[in-house]
Amino acid sequence: MADTFLHSLTPEQRATLALWAVPGLGPRTLEALRAFAGGALASLLARPVREWLAEAPLSSAVRRRLALVDELDELAERLLEQCELSGMEVAFAGERTFPERLAGVPDAPPLLFYKGNVGPPRRRVAMVGSRHPDQGFLPVARTFARKVAEGGVGVVSGAAMGVDRACHHGAMDADGETWAFLGSALDELDPPQARLLPLFLERGGVFFSELPPGVRASRTTFPRRNRLIAGASDAVLVLRAGEGSGALHTAEAGRALGRPVLAMPGDVLNEAALGCNQLIRDGKARACLTVEDVWSFVGARPVLAVPPGAGEPWEALSAEARGAWLLLDRVPRTFDEVLAGCQLSPATLTSALVELELSGLVIQHPGKLYERI
Repeated sequence: MADTFLHSLTPEQRATLALWAVPGLGPRTLEALRAFAGGALASLLARPVREWLAEAPLSSAVRRRLALVDELDELAERLLEQCELSGMEVAFAGERTFPERLAGVPDAPPLLFYKGNVGPPRRRVAMVGSRHPDQGFLPVARTFARKVAEGGVGVVSGAAMGVDRACHHGAMDADGETWAFLGSALDELDPPQARLLPLFLERGGVFFSELPPGVRASRTTFPRRNRLIAGASDAVLVLRAGEGSGALHTAEAGRALGRPVLAMPGDVLNEAALGCNQLIRDGKARACLTVEDVWSFVGARPVLAVPPGAGEPWEALSAEARGAWLLLDRVPRTFDEVLAGCQLSPATLTSALVELELSGLVIQHPGKLYERI
């Protein structure tokens, strides 16, 4: 199966996959190699490694590792075999399964390894915090994340113990989407993460990592993981962070990427909230007091449990538009999915959806995905 998948990839993807498996070779080195290869890594795939290795812009450590390889295809095939054994899949930048917001981030990885079902585009917020918050805060975080998810917003975090994990559970409580970016490879989960994974897969969540199989978490992998959490999200919310908390690194990554940063304030005498309070005091984050603050910053609105009511613009809609609206929700759906659920012709449904868009009741995402707002 790994061999079949390998040959379904383009030469550029195969070369990228092979090089990404080499320890010490990151996004910047990959871009330098691409320039060295004349703009396409695929040209390196067709030549034995020994022919180009000496001239390539690589560190001595990476050069020594590549010297053990005859051809890049060998590395790619070996990596895919490891992925297959561990049940993980590969998403390349630009593919549907690669987070759209992350693709535009400087220093973004060219690919991600993942487990789970990556859903359609939606608004997402990074919700992060301390591993050891003050007593009694974890239920607060879980409830807040549930309310955020009830507005159709995806919850992104790091699957770490404490606030991160509470936020994942809160999203799942609402049957909402949740993504976890890990600081290790997906075959090197710590025991609590390994216990969390089956629940994620059952409830539609996704585990992501930029690290190839076999890489364990370390002090250097977590800061890089934090940039992925921020990069995949439309905004960053720090719920609880003491001074020096790793969650503050995610906030800083969000600021560097131009993402809105929010922080939940706490008692000024509570050391566990000191990091959040300092973010707000220093103008690095806006205070988040309610779930509506989150919805506002990511451009979301709460789901309406019933049709908009008796006034405008609902009363002005055609019967076809009203029917189409009732088939939609806060999970974007394709035109064909909506068509399958109604008795309208394709032309009539198209007119109904245009009517809903013009009335401000539906938004169309790229790829003809429709979402109720």
